[in-house]
Amino acid sequence: MLLLNGSGCLDALTAPDVARALDAFVTKTITPLRREGNAPVRIAETEHGMLNAIGLANPGRDAFLEDVLPRLRELGVPLWVSVGGFAAREYAETCAALADVTIELNLSCPNVDEAAESAAEIVAACRAATDLPLYAKLSPATWDVAETARAVEAAGADGLSLVNTIRGLALDEPTLQPTLDRGAGGYSGPALKPIALAAVYACARATTLPIVGMGGVRSGLDALELIAAGATSVALGTVLFADPDAPTRVRDELDVELRARGFDSARDARGIAHRTNARERTEVHANVR
Repeated sequence: MLLLNGSGCLDALTAPDVARALDAFVTKTITPLRREGNAPVRIAETEHGMLNAIGLANPGRDAFLEDVLPRLRELGVPLWVSVGGFAAREYAETCAALADVTIELNLSCPNVDEAAESAAEIVAACRAATDLPLYAKLSPATWDVAETARAVEAAGADGLSLVNTIRGLALDEPTLQPTLDRGAGGYSGPALKPIALAAVYACARATTLPIVGMGGVRSGLDALELIAAGATSVALGTVLFADPDAPTRVRDELDVELRARGFDSARDARGIAHRTNARERTEVHANVR
C-alpha cells in the first residue's frame, strides 16, 4: 500500500522531510497558464474540518516544468503531478509535456469553473497524449460516482483518486457573512471520511481499477477503513497542516490495526467490507477483541 499526500496539502520544497516520509509526493494542480487563485480570505477552519477556495493557484505549466519539477525530482521520491485545465485539450497538452511521473487528473475542483467536456472525454484526450499512468480524481458531488468511474475506466484511466473536496459554506458568527471571499469552498477534514468511504466502496464494486482513498484520514484506523472499502493506497490531506509527523504515525498505527485483526498486510485487508460471508466477519471481529 502506498501512502501519499492529497494534492495541495503539502509543499514538498518547504517541508522536504515530510515529503520523503511518503511513498510518493503529489504536486499542486498545474494549469497551462499561471494562476494567482481566488482572492483572500480563501481558507477557513470549521468545527469539523476546513474550507478552502484557493482556486488552483500555481506557476503555470512552463514554469513548473522548467523550475519546480527539477527541484522536486531532487527529493528522491516518486512524483505524481496533478494536472488541471479548462478544456480537454489543455489537460492533454500538459500530459504530453510530462515524463517519468504518474499523472493525477484533477477533474473535480469545486473552486473553479469546470471544463465543458465530461470526465471520460478528458481522460480519453489525455490517454491519446501520453502513455504515463493516469489517475482520475473524482468528485463525491455526483449522483452516481460509480458510473463516472466506469466511464473513465473505459476511456483509459489507470486508476482513481477518491475523493476530492465537496462544496461547503461557513458563516462568520458575528456578521453572518461567508467566511470565504468566494462564498463556498471545498470542504475537507474528518467529516469527509464517510463520504469518501461511500465513494471508494461504490467504485471498488464497479471497476477493477486501483484506488487512492482520501478524505478525513487522521489515523491508522481511518486508513484501514478506506482499504477495507476497496482502496489500494491512501492519501493524507488536511491532517498534514497540523501534524507533519502524520505519515510516519499513520503508517505505524495502520500496522498495529492490521496485526490486531490478523492481517499480514494491507493487501490482505483490501475490500474486506465487501465480504458477505457472516462467518468471515465474525472471525475478524473476534480477532480485534
